[in-house]
Amino acid sequence: MSRISATFNDLLRNGRKGFIPFVTAGDPNLEISLSIVRKLAEMGADIIELGVPFSDPMADGPTIQRSSQRALDCNVTPAQVLKLAKTFRQQSEVPIVLFSYFNPILRFGIDQFIRDASASGVDGVLLTDVIGDEALVISNRFSEYEIDLISLIAPTTTDKRLAEICAVAKGFIYAVSRAGVTGTRDETSLTAEALVQHARQFTDLPVAVGFGISTAGQIADVWRYADAAVVGSAIVAEIEHCANPSDAADAVASMMSKLLPKFANEAVKT
Repeated sequence: MSRISATFNDLLRNGRKGFIPFVTAGDPNLEISLSIVRKLAEMGADIIELGVPFSDPMADGPTIQRSSQRALDCNVTPAQVLKLAKTFRQQSEVPIVLFSYFNPILRFGIDQFIRDASASGVDGVLLTDVIGDEALVISNRFSEYEIDLISLIAPTTTDKRLAEICAVAKGFIYAVSRAGVTGTRDETSLTAEALVQHARQFTDLPVAVGFGISTAGQIADVWRYADAAVVGSAIVAEIEHCANPSDAADAVASMMSKLLPKFANEAVKT
């Protein structure tokens, strides 16, 4: 059983819902990025999404776009992202999902990327711009190395596409709470709950909801109907606003302690 599946099984067995934070690898630099990921794991993140910096992140809003550019300005490459994941894996069993576009992986070399990702302890890869037959081929290739292809669905996804996506997906389904790009919002989309309920007609996989979730109230609301909540832009903004980059891990920890009670308890210990 994959670490992702084991994590969701544990959550279900304990009557809990999952929390999945997102950070861009290499923002503000690789060393501090690793310390942030470690801190999130220590505080109780169930799965961690690690963004692969890309020069044209069309699905991302301004906050994550800027974080990607900061990492690129530090010359962060996919190879270095995998090295970060490998270093993290030596110290933690928390599942890692890489959030990427297809172009960086294509340039890396698909087969080489899959082998290196497996060797680095990566558990899943979410490709925002791979669909249809191409997704099926990649999903099958990933499966040979026990890596899950995590798939996105949105309120605009048709039933035909939803069936195709769910047939290919592994690990969990990532439901986009609203149409558009990533970024915090004052309230989550009213269509998110309907989307999750609809998706369950096509798959038995857990469903996580992301895009625009930034408050404790929004997380609690998502937990009513989904299996996990993803918080990305709010965390990335916290990193961006640190006057001293070396304070970023503590700033993220402080933010997490305000979002979730379990993070507050862990913050006291750490």
